[in-house]
Amino acid sequence: MPKVKDKVIDLIKSLPDDSTLEDIHYHLYVREKVEHGIQAAEEGRVVNQEEAEKRVEEWLKSSGRNRR
Repeated sequence: MPKVKDKVIDLIKSLPDDSTLEDIHYHLYVREKVEHGIQAAEEGRVVNQEEAEKRVEEWLKSSGRNRR
């Protein structure tokens, strides 16, 4: 399995030459979140669509954003 440093180097090499530090940071952030999500799914730490919608609704209510 490739080391993290090698993965980062490959990711940076895949970006356009005019990428900014902000672009690089964003792509690294997204890759990290995707990898964490894949790991969570492999470990069975997932919820179904119904539960996800319920949680979002609760978050919206608690933040005062639910206007239904």
